[in-house]
Amino acid sequence: MYYAVFMALMVLTFVTWAITYVDLGEFNLILALAVAITKAMLVIIYFMHLKWSPKLIKVTIGSSVFFLMIMFVMTLTDYLSRGQMGLPAYPTATAT
Repeated sequence: MYYAVFMALMVLTFVTWAITYVDLGEFNLILALAVAITKAMLVIIYFMHLKWSPKLIKVTIGSSVFFLMIMFVMTLTDYLSRGQMGLPAYPTATAT
């Protein structure tokens, strides 16, 4: 099983590399992040033995991911609403 997971990680690493040579517009980032999340989940589940952990550990990991998503949503809400409030859409760096 470890060899199968390792081969899946190697294939996904190759897919991540191959994505950089295909122009999908704004979907390049989305696809690269999806592959990265998949690889992270494989490592967490199999190599960090989450699959065989007690339920309390699984609940702890699940709640941590849940609150991390809440933080991402709150951050993106601020970032995406900046154009509606008269603020610049993104901060710009200026040379002094």
